[in-house]
Amino acid sequence: MTDRPLPRVVLAVSGASGAPVALAIAEHLARLPVETHLVVTAAGERTVAHELGPDGLARLEALVHRRHAIDDVGAALASGSFATAGMIVAPCSMRVVGAIAATLATDLLIRAADVHLKERRPLVLLARESPLHLGHLRAMTAVAEYGAIVAPLAPAFYRNPTTVAEMVDHMAARAVDLLRLPIAPLTPEWNGDGSPS
Repeated sequence: MTDRPLPRVVLAVSGASGAPVALAIAEHLARLPVETHLVVTAAGERTVAHELGPDGLARLEALVHRRHAIDDVGAALASGSFATAGMIVAPCSMRVVGAIAATLATDLLIRAADVHLKERRPLVLLARESPLHLGHLRAMTAVAEYGAIVAPLAPAFYRNPTTVAEMVDHMAARAVDLLRLPIAPLTPEWNGDGSPS
């Protein structure tokens, strides 16, 4: 009897602020029985270097099984036959939200997101922008109507975090939980009184 292959998860990083959340997601996924595939835009590389330091991209790559070039639109991720358990775009810039909304598969990130929508697989977009204008809101509405989960990067203050790292980790864990992987949730349930259940 052969071992079942690990579920695949796509982690994409765009140029919006929020690279620490992408790293925390990669750390969570590295501890799970999944095969993680990474895609980073050129703007994402710049933001990762700015927010995580010059070794930030290497730290991300060390946590995943494979990194795919953003311009490789013929990569496995570009096909619906490449089965995955879902995709997270973290952070997700408004440019990426708009391109997904317009189905403009101009690079591997947008194409992979489009594949997840057409195959009815989970697509979690950790949108990052503030304030939002009407075009942003309409693009987010469109991708939500197509089936994506729009989860803006917003800390959960009800957990009374005491450090930025706690807030980052919680947002990352929630993003992984939104994939509905067959594992125990990474974030504790709210039981109504503020204590973990």
